[in-house]
Amino acid sequence: MPDLVPSVEELVSLSKEEARERLEDLREKVREHNYHYYVEKSPRISDRQYDRLFSALQKIEERFPDLMTPDSPTQRVGGEPMEGFESVEHTRRMLSLDATRERPQLERFLSRVKDAAGSGDWRIIAEPKLDGASVELVYEDGTLVRGLTRGNGRVGDDVTPNLKTVGSVPLRLRGDQRPVPSFLSVRGEVMMFKSGFQELNRRLVENGENPFANPRNAAAGALQQLDPSISADRPLEFLAYEILRIEDGDLGRDSEVVKALTDWGFAVPDEISTVGELDELLDYHAHWSDNREELDYEIDGVVFKVDDHSLRESMGETSHHPRWALAYKFEPRREVTRVEEIAVQVGRTGLLTPVALLRPVEVGGVTVSRASLHNPSELARKDVRRGDKVRVQRAGDVIPEVVERINEPGRKREEPFQMPPVCPSCGTEIVTEGPLARCPNTYGCPAQLKGRIQHFGSPPGLDIDGLGEETVSALVERGYVKQLSDLFKLKKEDLLQLDGWGDKSAENLLGQIERSRKIELQRFLYALGIPEVGEATARDLARHFGTLADLRNASRSQLEEVERVGPKVAEAIHGFFREEHNRKAIDGLLEAGLEITEEEGARGEAFEGLRFVFTGALDSMSRDQAQELVESLGGRATSSVSSRTDYVVIGEDPGSKAEKAREEDLEFLDEEGFLKMLRDAGALE
Repeated sequence: MPDLVPSVEELVSLSKEEARERLEDLREKVREHNYHYYVEKSPRISDRQYDRLFSALQKIEERFPDLMTPDSPTQRVGGEPMEGFESVEHTRRMLSLDATRERPQLERFLSRVKDAAGSGDWRIIAEPKLDGASVELVYEDGTLVRGLTRGNGRVGDDVTPNLKTVGSVPLRLRGDQRPVPSFLSVRGEVMMFKSGFQELNRRLVENGENPFANPRNAAAGALQQLDPSISADRPLEFLAYEILRIEDGDLGRDSEVVKALTDWGFAVPDEISTVGELDELLDYHAHWSDNREELDYEIDGVVFKVDDHSLRESMGETSHHPRWALAYKFEPRREVTRVEEIAVQVGRTGLLTPVALLRPVEVGGVTVSRASLHNPSELARKDVRRGDKVRVQRAGDVIPEVVERINEPGRKREEPFQMPPVCPSCGTEIVTEGPLARCPNTYGCPAQLKGRIQHFGSPPGLDIDGLGEETVSALVERGYVKQLSDLFKLKKEDLLQLDGWGDKSAENLLGQIERSRKIELQRFLYALGIPEVGEATARDLARHFGTLADLRNASRSQLEEVERVGPKVAEAIHGFFREEHNRKAIDGLLEAGLEITEEEGARGEAFEGLRFVFTGALDSMSRDQAQELVESLGGRATSSVSSRTDYVVIGEDPGSKAEKAREEDLEFLDEEGFLKMLRDAGALE
């Protein structure tokens, strides 16, 4: 290859038009070699030759900065730190996958596919289930304009600068093999390949830093860095596997999608196959269960997806997952090691979890040095002690746990482990709840505080956008937030002391906190994190009592009068409001200016006293939305059929509830009948 790096003299004498031509040629060459390297896995030139191409491109762009383009390969280098991430709506919902390890569920999935296809084509695409961080890439006229994390599936964080640093993310699509669509949204997985992960951990250890636990966490963490140069320093890879939305180039089959993605310059998962009958699905799963170590990236199962897109449309999706796909997971990996120590970890809800600190062992390519023992009762049942030899598995190929102790005849064992009488974080006396041990200092315990703050500010609670894990950790560790009420005392100068924070991000968070000062009672109750109280129970409590004061003073018997509240839940709620730390935390929030609005219109509404059960999927809304509408009208949406059920709403592909409802001779509603009831009640136009 000729020496393309221009000398100082050449740069000075280069005209703008000559520079433009050179840049176009160099960019095309670099993109071409990126394609050979990342997609075809067959580099055409050496690393040294590639570096010289890239250096030539950089030097000319530095000489003529106005000729820089957003899709230039040089724009992968990390830029200036960002003030924060903007939440952006996905072009289409990014659903999770229904998953199983049970063969009968796989058989039922295949049977549903065949029934839906009738005499039509029901071929299945099989591919490895990637274990990374799911993202959406959006291209307009072939150029990358946006990259989002999955987030909650509806909205995600805009991490475009970070994704631009990933070498296998095309900044501009190739159009030499097929036309580039005017708009394309692609879903895929950002991962850290095992080879890159081990090299990264080697560097960290040599620099005296803690290594990452597994490639998935390392990749996800790299995407959430406010400084793109940190992402650029991580060996990230991107594999594409789905088109979320496309214009000017619709594709009818997933097998066509895979070919199109490759043509446009995306790397796709290895060993994608087309299968049909059950034995083929099982063979594919067994092959990769036995041979997953051949891959340079982590997988925790395989995915089976209907190939034909029109059949996918007819099968539909639930509010959580598509009906036309199933993840068939692998059994957890297991290895043997020794327990070097047993420690106690305090979780967000105050539960104390014994944790085995292990002699490091590699489980499925990941070094494991700690594993959960779940709770004091489970620890006693397994009789695990310091020094014991144990079998460890990664449940879901992610979370390590101790499966069993291995007996060693003749070896003297340590004394049985005893749980501490007080919380190791705050010193509060521990309370026992059956097999569990809990720290009751809900809002004063430092170990619980970070998780409590995140729960407090979550969307069902006060909905304070910006209170993510990294921000909360920084606020607690700096001592700016020692209790929940301190959130409402934060100052701009406090936030500006945090790494990566500027005026805009500080003002945004303070604005979100100020907006949340006025909150409905049901959302406040959820935000408090009361044991046994989720969104539905919080709504019932708010409707029944109307005010926080009445709820705080309620007896156990009064609590049991509320829908969804039995003796166990009543005991948990009553105990929560009687605990001194919790009372002080609530009083502190009220003193800090939190205004809780009383519940209005809780009685006498259109569906008052009616009980609904939903089975099957609705076309017009998700099941969660339907249940919320029922309860907003004073009704009750329950999960099980009984003689007290008034209406059973039947959607597409109903389950066993429909059969039970027929046995009980209950009244059925199809979707149109349910919508008519909502319209008659004024809930829909």
